[in-house]
Amino acid sequence: MEQTTTVTAISITVSGLLNFIDGLWSSCGDERILVFTTNHKERLDPALLRPGRMDLHILMSYCPPSGFKILAANYLNIYNHPLFTEIEKLMTEVKVNPRRDCRRALETQRS
Repeated sequence: MEQTTTVTAISITVSGLLNFIDGLWSSCGDERILVFTTNHKERLDPALLRPGRMDLHILMSYCPPSGFKILAANYLNIYNHPLFTEIEKLMTEVKVNPRRDCRRALETQRS
C-alpha cells in the first residue's frame, strides 16, 4: 500500500505573529519564558523586538577555549586531557561554533 503526503504552504504575517505572541503573554499569567533564536536580528521587525515582547537579548557567539572545557566536563566528564593545550591553540586561530561543529562531527562519525 502506497502512502502519500500532502504539504500545504502556510503564510505568516508579522501582524499575525505579533498577535500570537501577545496571546501567549496574556494567557500564561505572570511566569513565562519564550525563547526565540535568529541568525539575523537586524532583519526582524522592530515591533517584535520591543520591550514587553523581547525583554532580554543574548548573543551566543563563538565558543572560546574555556567554553570548550566546560562542555567537555559537562557532557563527557573530561576535566583534563593532554590535547586541551593543542585544542586551545587551534581554537584561538579558528572561530568555533559549537552547534555547527558538533553537527559536523556527528555527521562524520555516522559515515
